[in-house]
Amino acid sequence: MEEEKKDIDQSQEPPIVHNFEKSQNIFTLKFFLILTVILILGIGTGYVLSSKGVEVGNISTGNLTDSSKISKGTKLGSDDLKTFKDTAEGILKEGGIEGEGAFHLVRPGGDSQNVYMTSSTVDLSKLIDKKIKVWGQTQKAQYAGWLMDVGRVEVIQ
Repeated sequence: MEEEKKDIDQSQEPPIVHNFEKSQNIFTLKFFLILTVILILGIGTGYVLSSKGVEVGNISTGNLTDSSKISKGTKLGSDDLKTFKDTAEGILKEGGIEGEGAFHLVRPGGDSQNVYMTSSTVDLSKLIDKKIKVWGQTQKAQYAGWLMDVGRVEVIQ
Protein backbone atom coordinates (compact mmCIF):
# COMPACT_ATOMS: atom_id res chain seq x y z
CA MET A 1 0.00 0.00 0.00
CA GLU A 2 2.74 2.44 0.84
CA GLU A 3 4.40 1.76 -2.48
CA GLU A 4 1.19 2.68 -4.29
CA LYS A 5 1.02 6.02 -2.44
CA LYS A 6 4.61 6.84 -3.39
CA ASP A 7 3.88 6.04 -7.05
CA ILE A 8 0.80 8.26 -6.99
CA ASP A 9 2.76 11.16 -5.37
CA GLN A 10 5.56 10.94 -7.97
CA SER A 11 3.18 10.82 -10.92
CA GLN A 12 1.46 14.06 -9.93
CA GLU A 13 2.14 17.18 -12.05
CA PRO A 14 4.40 19.90 -10.65
CA PRO A 15 2.63 22.64 -8.75
CA ILE A 16 1.34 25.63 -10.71
CA VAL A 17 2.59 28.16 -8.17
CA HIS A 18 6.36 28.21 -7.72
CA ASN A 19 8.39 29.36 -4.79
CA PHE A 20 9.88 32.72 -5.86
CA GLU A 21 12.29 32.93 -2.95
CA LYS A 22 14.56 30.41 -4.67
CA SER A 23 14.61 32.20 -8.07
CA GLN A 24 17.96 33.60 -9.27
CA ASN A 25 18.69 37.28 -9.53
CA ILE A 26 19.73 38.37 -13.06
CA PHE A 27 22.01 41.07 -11.66
CA THR A 28 24.94 38.80 -10.97
CA LEU A 29 28.66 39.52 -11.11
CA LYS A 30 28.86 37.81 -14.49
CA PHE A 31 26.14 40.12 -15.89
CA PHE A 32 27.98 43.25 -14.71
CA LEU A 33 31.31 42.04 -16.11
CA ILE A 34 29.79 41.39 -19.55
CA LEU A 35 28.03 44.77 -19.48
CA THR A 36 31.30 46.53 -18.54
CA VAL A 37 33.25 44.83 -21.36
CA ILE A 38 30.56 45.78 -23.93
CA LEU A 39 30.58 49.37 -22.68
CA ILE A 40 34.38 49.67 -22.88
CA LEU A 41 34.45 48.15 -26.39
CA GLY A 42 31.72 50.51 -27.57
CA ILE A 43 33.46 53.61 -26.22
CA GLY A 44 36.79 52.45 -27.64
CA THR A 45 35.32 51.82 -31.08
CA GLY A 46 33.64 55.22 -31.12
CA TYR A 47 36.85 56.96 -30.10
CA VAL A 48 38.93 55.21 -32.78
CA LEU A 49 36.39 55.94 -35.53
CA SER A 50 35.98 59.59 -34.54
CA SER A 51 39.72 60.23 -34.37
CA LYS A 52 40.26 58.85 -37.88
CA GLY A 53 37.72 61.20 -39.43
CA VAL A 54 35.44 60.39 -42.31
CA GLU A 55 36.37 60.92 -45.96
CA VAL A 56 33.30 61.12 -48.13
CA GLY A 57 34.91 62.40 -51.30
CA ASN A 58 32.88 65.60 -51.26
CA ILE A 59 34.01 69.14 -51.85
CA SER A 60 32.36 71.66 -49.58
CA THR A 61 31.64 75.26 -50.48
CA GLY A 62 32.08 76.28 -46.84
CA ASN A 63 35.64 77.56 -47.26
CA LEU A 64 34.97 79.34 -50.56
CA THR A 65 34.40 83.06 -50.07
CA ASP A 66 34.57 84.15 -53.73
CA SER A 67 32.25 82.45 -56.20
CA SER A 68 34.58 83.41 -59.06
CA LYS A 69 37.06 80.80 -57.75
CA ILE A 70 34.58 78.06 -58.62
CA SER A 71 35.58 76.98 -62.10
CA LYS A 72 33.99 74.91 -64.86
CA GLY A 73 33.96 71.21 -64.00
CA THR A 74 33.93 71.73 -60.23
CA LYS A 75 31.79 69.15 -58.46
CA LEU A 76 30.30 69.95 -55.07
CA GLY A 77 28.30 67.87 -52.62
CA SER A 78 27.61 64.20 -52.19
CA ASP A 79 28.74 61.30 -54.38
CA ASP A 80 25.61 59.36 -53.40
CA LEU A 81 23.86 59.15 -56.77
CA LYS A 82 21.45 56.48 -55.51
CA THR A 83 19.80 58.94 -53.15
CA PHE A 84 20.20 61.94 -55.46
CA LYS A 85 19.09 60.30 -58.70
CA ASP A 86 17.08 63.13 -60.33
CA THR A 87 19.02 65.59 -62.51
CA ALA A 88 18.41 69.00 -64.03
CA GLU A 89 20.54 71.60 -65.79
CA GLY A 90 20.20 75.37 -66.07
CA ILE A 91 21.29 78.76 -64.76
CA LEU A 92 20.96 79.16 -61.00
CA LYS A 93 18.95 82.12 -59.75
CA GLU A 94 17.97 83.14 -56.25
CA GLY A 95 14.37 82.86 -55.05
CA GLY A 96 11.69 80.26 -54.74
CA ILE A 97 7.97 80.28 -55.43
CA GLU A 98 5.35 80.83 -52.73
CA GLY A 99 7.84 79.82 -49.99
CA GLU A 100 8.93 76.62 -51.75
CA GLY A 101 12.64 76.49 -52.47
CA ALA A 102 15.27 79.14 -51.91
CA PHE A 103 16.74 78.98 -55.42
CA HIS A 104 15.64 77.98 -58.89
CA LEU A 105 17.17 76.80 -62.14
CA VAL A 106 16.14 78.74 -65.22
CA ARG A 107 15.76 76.30 -68.11
CA PRO A 108 14.66 76.71 -71.73
CA GLY A 109 10.87 76.79 -72.16
CA GLY A 110 9.93 79.57 -69.75
CA ASP A 111 8.90 79.76 -66.10
CA SER A 112 6.94 76.50 -66.26
CA GLN A 113 10.25 74.64 -66.73
CA ASN A 114 11.98 76.12 -63.66
CA VAL A 115 13.26 73.73 -61.02
CA TYR A 116 12.89 75.11 -57.50
CA MET A 117 15.53 73.91 -55.06
CA THR A 118 16.70 73.67 -51.51
CA SER A 119 19.88 72.01 -50.29
CA SER A 120 21.21 70.96 -46.94
CA THR A 121 24.37 69.59 -48.58
CA VAL A 122 25.62 72.34 -50.90
CA ASP A 123 25.71 76.11 -50.36
CA LEU A 124 23.92 77.13 -53.55
CA SER A 125 24.31 80.86 -52.80
CA LYS A 126 27.92 80.67 -54.01
CA LEU A 127 26.77 79.50 -57.45
CA ILE A 128 24.26 82.23 -58.39
CA ASP A 129 24.23 83.05 -62.15
CA LYS A 130 26.33 80.01 -63.04
CA LYS A 131 25.18 77.29 -65.41
CA ILE A 132 25.08 74.12 -63.35
CA LYS A 133 23.90 70.54 -63.39
CA VAL A 134 22.27 69.33 -60.19
CA TRP A 135 21.54 65.89 -58.79
CA GLY A 136 18.82 65.75 -56.20
CA GLN A 137 15.74 64.15 -54.80
CA THR A 138 12.34 65.36 -55.96
CA GLN A 139 10.12 66.61 -53.14
CA LYS A 140 6.35 67.04 -52.93
CA ALA A 141 5.31 70.62 -53.67
CA GLN A 142 2.09 72.63 -53.71
CA TYR A 143 3.14 75.54 -55.92
CA ALA A 144 6.39 74.59 -57.64
CA GLY A 145 6.17 72.46 -60.75
CA TRP A 146 9.35 70.71 -59.66
CA LEU A 147 10.86 70.99 -56.17
CA MET A 148 14.20 69.32 -55.55
CA ASP A 149 16.49 68.78 -52.57
CA VAL A 150 19.92 69.15 -54.19
CA GLY A 151 22.72 66.86 -53.03
CA ARG A 152 25.33 67.34 -55.76
CA VAL A 153 26.24 70.12 -58.18
CA GLU A 154 28.58 70.29 -61.19
CA VAL A 155 29.53 73.69 -62.61
CA ILE A 156 29.10 73.69 -66.39
CA GLN A 157 29.96 77.37 -67.14
